[in-house]
Amino acid sequence: MTEPVKNQVAVIGAGPAGLMAAEALSRGGAAVTVYDAMPSAGRKFLMAGRGGLNLTHSEPLPEFLKRYGAVEARLALSISAFTPTALRDWSEALGQPTFVGSSGRVFPQAFKASPLLRAWLRRLDESGVRFAFRHRWTGWDGEGRLIFQTPNGAQAIACKSAVLALGGASWPRLGSDGAWVDVLAAKGVRIAPLRPANSGFTVAWSEIFKDRFEGQPLKGVALSFAAHSVRSEAMVTRAGIEGGIYALSSVLREAVIADGKATLKIALRPDLDAGELTTKLAASRGKQSFSNFLRKTIHLSPVAIGLLQEVTVAEGIQLASLSPERLASLINAVPVTLNGVAPIARAISTAGGISFDEVDDAFMLKRLPGTFVAGEMLDWEAPTGGYLLQASFATGAAAGEGALHWLSR
Repeated sequence: MTEPVKNQVAVIGAGPAGLMAAEALSRGGAAVTVYDAMPSAGRKFLMAGRGGLNLTHSEPLPEFLKRYGAVEARLALSISAFTPTALRDWSEALGQPTFVGSSGRVFPQAFKASPLLRAWLRRLDESGVRFAFRHRWTGWDGEGRLIFQTPNGAQAIACKSAVLALGGASWPRLGSDGAWVDVLAAKGVRIAPLRPANSGFTVAWSEIFKDRFEGQPLKGVALSFAAHSVRSEAMVTRAGIEGGIYALSSVLREAVIADGKATLKIALRPDLDAGELTTKLAASRGKQSFSNFLRKTIHLSPVAIGLLQEVTVAEGIQLASLSPERLASLINAVPVTLNGVAPIARAISTAGGISFDEVDDAFMLKRLPGTFVAGEMLDWEAPTGGYLLQASFATGAAAGEGALHWLSR
């Protein structure tokens, strides 16, 4: 064991929550070192921005906060202190102005995460924040020092305060593997089991359907389950379905966990009501094949027609034998049985985590004074659309401010 290195504040985790905590701390005059098990910072952040970095959302704050469901009140203070507007101003100050997309989502004009991350790390470096990579946190020693496994062996770090921002357990190869759960549970911290959020689901597709339609999107559809529905796009995968289903993943996940399955309804032409569909389907198809008739008459894609055939064949019914009324009803309520949740390692985010009853208003662990937590380590989840990153940034800023206040005492 090497000699401990004295440091004022340790931030563990170099994702958005940890880096924002480091920024708040350095701005307040603290000496900060950010530790991360990976060789570089923000790996999951960069992955999130690969298809366009959705920073936040432009809807009014009261509606925005409702997206966090049961924990809205527990996140309201931090998000109100670091609002979506403040996040956009922060990005612009880093030379990365933003724009609002047609769906209300907010993106950097560069559309990618890498320019923003580079500018952010440069500013943190200029403010005196130090980084220690390939440092995997494993807990505390008997003297309360932080223990890290490093390429040079175990290292003990003495600090006056620490901010833990280790993420959940999705995409573990990028650094968030949930290993912190056992460490904190051993200290008596109550933690809800980590579960996949904004995840795909498994479906027992036939081999024919999988081979032909894997990777193809169902565009312009409406997805519904119980009282919940969303207009979106869904992607057929070999194992099941992903994409727009993420918006319903929390209610679907709980149903699958409780009952072993859940029936998702897919409306293939949600812009046409039953009467309009029936009228169009009652027209003569002449010498056209039934698939061509559906494609030309109501503009169904091959994958949408394949989905109809998948469902009717499983029930021993010929699609072409259905009456226009029954077919119209099926087209806008195709039942797809979800028989499992995709693995947490492939989920966009994580549900579960440290109970809010375990932290005070500044996100300090009540059982471990001077230790703060932020981001996906806490027990919250939200849909995609900018809500995930916004809460990570906001709780990181709040935890950093909380640590500053702790130091001042």
